[in-house]
Amino acid sequence: MSSNSIQSVELLDLKAQYDSIRDEIKAAVDRVLESQYFIMGPEVKTLENELARYIRARHALGCASGSDALLLALMAIDIKPSDLVITSPYTFFATGGAIARLGAEPVFIDINPVDYNLRPSLVRSFLEGEHPLCERFENYADRVKAIIPVHLYGQCADMDPLLELAEQYGLAVIEDAAQAIGASYKHEQAGTFGDFGCFSFFPSKNLGAYGDGGLITVKDDAMAEKTGIIRLHGGKPKYYHKMVGINSRLDAIQAAIVRVKLKYLDDWSAARRDKAMKYNRLFTEEGIGITHDMLGCDTRCSAMAGEACGFSDKSDKIVLPAETTGNPDDGGRHIYHQYVIRTARRDHLMAALDKADIGYAIYYPVPLHEQECFAYLGYKPGDCPASHCAAQQTLALPIYPELSTAKQEYVVKTVVEALKT
Repeated sequence: MSSNSIQSVELLDLKAQYDSIRDEIKAAVDRVLESQYFIMGPEVKTLENELARYIRARHALGCASGSDALLLALMAIDIKPSDLVITSPYTFFATGGAIARLGAEPVFIDINPVDYNLRPSLVRSFLEGEHPLCERFENYADRVKAIIPVHLYGQCADMDPLLELAEQYGLAVIEDAAQAIGASYKHEQAGTFGDFGCFSFFPSKNLGAYGDGGLITVKDDAMAEKTGIIRLHGGKPKYYHKMVGINSRLDAIQAAIVRVKLKYLDDWSAARRDKAMKYNRLFTEEGIGITHDMLGCDTRCSAMAGEACGFSDKSDKIVLPAETTGNPDDGGRHIYHQYVIRTARRDHLMAALDKADIGYAIYYPVPLHEQECFAYLGYKPGDCPASHCAAQQTLALPIYPELSTAKQEYVVKTVVEALKT
């Protein structure tokens, strides 16, 4: 099929995935309906065991959502008001929201502009008292309790230096792996490095349910038992409560659906990477694809400092996604939950994509340190300049295992023509 015959491209086509596994999904749902066991139960337990083996985690516990997984982890380590938790501002709201919901304060530390993940050197500078943000937090050294690195877009954060800092300062590590199931770092899987790993089964995820659902992996035996109790209202046995928990249970129908999909996950992840490499080749061959280092930018957004942005003389170029920790040669695996480019002419490009009926998304248009609900924390855009800059320039293009070559070529053609005008 020629790209000339393509008239539209979805950002994500879940119908194509469903068509390939329809009979298995229906059989799995029927199995649950026949059992009449809808909340937790054997279907959920079997999925937990299968995912523990897949992720190579000691414990895996189903819960109601990826957002709840973050909340459960923070509750398990007894995060209290006035505690500080270090995380990235360039992430979905749930990461910072879980911290604030418990009355603690998120400390937003800027990202590495190449892969958009938390930058360990800046975390170190904060813990050592050398970061400008240290002045904002009274007695910060005694108040920091945890670090939440986010494995954004399907690529792991640089975990070794973060784990070293956590050990040095006695901090818990909670991995936000909502977008990264199956991603690897130095031959180990996301969700196995820290004390907890938090996963989402939101329908658009690489391993998605047909509704909300989540998973939390736990390294310590006692902490796993505690987390399991917290997700069931804090009661064990039922109706006897030694702690105040929440209702965060994975229902059996969603577990059955995820079990079907899990069998295909590695193949789907490989297909996503193939599509990403195809995009990279096409954009490079067209002469518009460049790497981040060609911009001359670092963590400090030059435009915010009143200087010319690195994009100023490259307005017809896009920065391609980079495999940093996800480089297979180093034992990494980027699962490309999203294929995210950067462009200085994002609005112009979005208008062209709209006209061509091509789906796209901005993840994320407003970093957390600039969100209105966190204004009380007193952050300014320049406190996390790389996050601010990424929010102005990043754009996700269609990527999913069933995406055809013709549709990819149509996307590339549209992007090239838009940026050449």
